[in-house]
Amino acid sequence: MMTPDNKHRILILGASGFIGNALYKELGPYFNTFGTYHIANKMYENNQHFFQYRVEEDDVFEILEIVKPSIIISCLRGEFHAQVIAHQHMAEYVAAHNCKIIFFSSANVFDAYSKYPSYEDDKTLSESIYGHFKIKIENMFLRLPKTKVVIVRLPMVFGTQSPRLKEIKQHIQEKLPIELFPNLIMNVTTDFKMTQQIHYIINRNKNGIFHLGSSDLVHHDDFIKEMVALLTSNQVHFKQVYTTNDDRYLAVMPKTNKLPKHLQISSVELLEELDNYMNYKP
Repeated sequence: MMTPDNKHRILILGASGFIGNALYKELGPYFNTFGTYHIANKMYENNQHFFQYRVEEDDVFEILEIVKPSIIISCLRGEFHAQVIAHQHMAEYVAAHNCKIIFFSSANVFDAYSKYPSYEDDKTLSESIYGHFKIKIENMFLRLPKTKVVIVRLPMVFGTQSPRLKEIKQHIQEKLPIELFPNLIMNVTTDFKMTQQIHYIINRNKNGIFHLGSSDLVHHDDFIKEMVALLTSNQVHFKQVYTTNDDRYLAVMPKTNKLPKHLQISSVELLEELDNYMNYKP
């Protein structure tokens, strides 16, 4: 029986979502781990380590004062303005306590740069509302002492419970066309690999900016077609979506903060990993 490491009290904000729940399952056996959920759910209500938290209505300070975390992991979703206020409160808490923040950001902080992949030290610039929002929160935390901050930038994340994979399965079942972006060059990851990487970052007390994408680049249309081929041998309809005539990069590549080889993943390994976990054949 594994006993939790009492060195850390970890609070995962957004622990009922896809990424937050994967993190809770990975970290829970090793650390004193707490989480928040949004919608009333008996499974969470009966768990002493879970708190209901609605970012638009509730004050995160209340949960922080109860849990007294040494690490806050933010995978929050919700209305952007409410999230900004919540993250301001987190930044104040981290500044005043012996506490670190791990903030989940996105490749979209670079979506104005379409000519090449992005690395950890590249300047952020976004054309999207979502990207602007993530940059605002990143900058808020980057003003804190360096040792207290981890910024995690994710590409597209796949997994057996991922919304993207569920949507693809649903489209296959309902014989609906699956969208492909032929000009989009990206990198990818899985929830399984990402949670291992976060565990390592916590264990080794790392700080800074981490790009947790695959070590290689893929075209969106090729990658999705390969994934669909794992799911079904039936004929599937695809819909080509062209947002530009040129190749467009949306990829977060590691360079400055590379993790050990066993914690890196390629797109081929990702597909193999998913194939091992998926028994779904429509």
